[in-house]
Amino acid sequence: MTRRGGLTALILAVVALAVAVVVVVVGLNGSNGKGSAQNEREPQPGTSQEAAPPPAPVETPAECPEATVTVSNPNDLMTALDAAKPGDAIGIAPGVYTGNFTASAAGTAEQPITLCGTTESILDGGTTDDGYVFHLEDSSYWVLQGFTVRNGQKGVMVDQSTNTVIQGLTVTTLGDEAIHLRKFSTDNRVIGNTISDTGLRKPKFGEGVYIGTAESNWCDISNCEPDRSDRNEIAGNTISGTTSENVDIKEGTSDGILRANSFDGSGIVEADSWVDVKGRGWIIAENTGANSPLDGFQTHEIVDGWGTENVFRDNVAQVNGPGLGYSLKPVRDNVVECSNTASDAGEGLSNEPCTSG
Repeated sequence: MTRRGGLTALILAVVALAVAVVVVVVGLNGSNGKGSAQNEREPQPGTSQEAAPPPAPVETPAECPEATVTVSNPNDLMTALDAAKPGDAIGIAPGVYTGNFTASAAGTAEQPITLCGTTESILDGGTTDDGYVFHLEDSSYWVLQGFTVRNGQKGVMVDQSTNTVIQGLTVTTLGDEAIHLRKFSTDNRVIGNTISDTGLRKPKFGEGVYIGTAESNWCDISNCEPDRSDRNEIAGNTISGTTSENVDIKEGTSDGILRANSFDGSGIVEADSWVDVKGRGWIIAENTGANSPLDGFQTHEIVDGWGTENVFRDNVAQVNGPGLGYSLKPVRDNVVECSNTASDAGEGLSNEPCTSG
């Protein structure tokens, strides 16, 4: 090879190497590299990086399983509750069972304990001035299904219990609240119940569903700590005739779901919204409401750090009142997505602009 030919070959090799480097750099900055605008931009709303998983469908309460024991009077019911063990299915025959009933056994995920009846199977507390009609305490993996609870100071009280399903009950005619989850009761589901006529003893305490404990009662209920009754789901319930909120979500509770419920505030005299959210990180979605004294949904900061990071999505608020559909006061990182609607609300959709979600 001549000297000129060798120089020409060397130049061509250098040019080829430069082209290869450019191709690699372009490739890195394109579909796979970290330097492109596409890869540097923030995740868009609704993408998998930041969107919560969609809620599961609200189940229709199933028929009662085959009973392992059937009861037909209050004494037999008390005996069956005391003796309950994993896998038991206690059937409640139609009739009126007067008394205050308590259960504290533990089921398992594979073998829950079921207490099941029809609307004609009536647990009756006898008076709206005193007592819990049904008290589930220090227990886990129960299914309460299908029966009626009435005539107590409180209807169904759940204390320090987990993984319980309360479904298809009729809870009515009560001195205070209808269904209450408190004292570190977590991962429970309140599904497809019909709740009405609460607050007959004290209208101020007549909530339909009550989650957690007010800060003023923490020292009585939760050792002076927030009552972290977390990750509870309230879904598919029909709530009306309550003298206080249809649903009250207390400070100290986190990461719950309130969805696909039907609210009617016509009976409210000691509150000014269907739903108060004082907890943190709740998803409030797909609910419908009508007839509120003031607002449809409200958030409140009772304790610093609570009443924040809650998301309202796909709710329909027919307020028929002078306030807002969604009142965030203070806003504190609460979000009203533009998928929500409000009608007949004197002040409009919300005090904070909606987001695209």
